[in-house]
Amino acid sequence: MDSIVVVKVIMLEESLPQGIEGEVISVYTVKSIFDGMKKKDISGRIISGRIITIEYDPNRNAYICLIHYGDGEKRYILHPRGAIIGDTIVSGSGPEVPIKMGNALPLSAMPLGTAIHNIEITLGKGGQLAKAAGAVAKLIAKVGKTATLKLPYGEVRLISKNCSATVGQVGNVGVNQKSLGRAGSKCWLDKRPVVRGVVMNPIDHPHGGGEGRAPIGRKKPTTPWGYPALGRRSRKRNKYSDSLILHRRSK
Repeated sequence: MDSIVVVKVIMLEESLPQGIEGEVISVYTVKSIFDGMKKKDISGRIISGRIITIEYDPNRNAYICLIHYGDGEKRYILHPRGAIIGDTIVSGSGPEVPIKMGNALPLSAMPLGTAIHNIEITLGKGGQLAKAAGAVAKLIAKVGKTATLKLPYGEVRLISKNCSATVGQVGNVGVNQKSLGRAGSKCWLDKRPVVRGVVMNPIDHPHGGGEGRAPIGRKKPTTPWGYPALGRRSRKRNKYSDSLILHRRSK
């Protein structure tokens, strides 16, 4: 796991979204914390900032960085792997933006083979892909107006070259290797206990019932509502982006 300094900030920054009469809107939601970041317009200009703090965010398994930009604004970004307090982060669309860890720029300005994260799917909507702790995608081709990316889960898809992404990998890589150790640690993460269906009554779960350590009594495991629990497709059919996927994720 990366050795980083985590600073807990008590005071809320002014850059967070404001409601009526200056009231802060749901500061503990993912949408509110990252609203300001995704609406920051960097088209046609270069903006540099400095990492002030690296903070814990209860809404995700990656850390976040508070950036003070040169124009006076303060924004949060996902913590890139290897970034430390005091590093300079540059965002922009010009060729002057260096291909450096933590910098944000369009895919058209990146060389092939660049490791990226926090990738836009729709221009101007903000990052939607490769945002979890340790996530990293790879730019493998650029043809015409599109770029080809290999995503962390193996999918290969096309995205507009004008969409932006951040160079590098999301930090906190070893989060999934950490053992929570006890039930209280899961409670702090807002994760409820999971009860096996086989120990329930038959009225509560299809696997329930029987005498002692009885099997589930079915050919395949099911959900509490009777649907197949393993191998069922969860992706929406006839999605608009189906034609942009060149290779599906491998099982």
